[in-house]
Amino acid sequence: MSFEVRKPGLFTTLQDAGRYGYRKDGVITSGPMDGFAHRTANLLVGNAANTAALEMTLQGAILYARKDMLLALCGAEMEAEIDGEKVPMWRPFLIRSGSQLSIHYAVKGCRSYLAVAGGFDVETVLGSRSTYLRAGLGGYEGRAIRTGDILEAGAAEPNLARMLRAMGSLSILANINETLIAPCFVSPAIHPDYQENPVVRIIRGREAVKFSDESVQRFFQESYTVTPQSDRMGYRLDGVKLELRDSADSEMISEAVVPGTIQVPPGGQPIVLMSDCQTTGGYPRIGQVIHADLPLVAQVRPGGQLRFQEISLREAQELLLLQEMDLRRLQAGLKAWARDRG
Repeated sequence: MSFEVRKPGLFTTLQDAGRYGYRKDGVITSGPMDGFAHRTANLLVGNAANTAALEMTLQGAILYARKDMLLALCGAEMEAEIDGEKVPMWRPFLIRSGSQLSIHYAVKGCRSYLAVAGGFDVETVLGSRSTYLRAGLGGYEGRAIRTGDILEAGAAEPNLARMLRAMGSLSILANINETLIAPCFVSPAIHPDYQENPVVRIIRGREAVKFSDESVQRFFQESYTVTPQSDRMGYRLDGVKLELRDSADSEMISEAVVPGTIQVPPGGQPIVLMSDCQTTGGYPRIGQVIHADLPLVAQVRPGGQLRFQEISLREAQELLLLQEMDLRRLQAGLKAWARDRG
């Protein structure tokens, strides 16, 4: 065994990169809300991007380690401690067998991701370990983790040995209270610009022409508050009511939607669809959050605000490519660092 769950946190699930290839059958993608933080945490411990990690919402978990493991914590600012000794975010660290990892409340942001070398080993369902609660699909028995659950880690001896050699002398492990932290870390320069009230870039949606000119103008000028009814399926927003030119257009034949689609139901308050969103929707789509900015939305807690800025498809593609280049450089740098020092 690897981890015993002492406290699960407010809402903690296992998520890999997502369940792809089944949307045509009505099966949603799921996966992490903040794909950047999830992928980065996995890279820091030598995992592939599509490796299951813990997604913790607002309140982190308390986990008891039953073997030595290499970990990384990325995303929202959640202070973490091993047996009372603080460990940093955005860099690898070792937990010793018999030690307890305590991850506290998020002081900034909403979701953090804990990755372990080898990944969390649960059964795959339709090719993915991601949890989809509404269907009881994937993850740990199709649900959020609970006190007393045992979370197994996959085999990662080569990763662990390589990173330990790179992190320093193995003699440091003689002291069980010693926390071994890697000197390498993720530069803040490549982090998404997490904010409580971010400006989120979007591409104008196909049905935007159905809204009045005043509504579209105010949509891009005003802020929208994230309501407490928001979840992994979608962020319900409260702000300026958006009005259609023709009320008959409030519902339409269902068409494809994806994470980031901004739908407007008859009440006129937008909904930003998120990782657990449905595969089709029947409300007008006023915009689409660009993929590179979905992490910004994922880190806004209820009560925070969003403002929308329109950009072109070409700009959206360029921003995604730049983000991907940053992650590729990070991956190459970590491999070179471990090789040269291990």
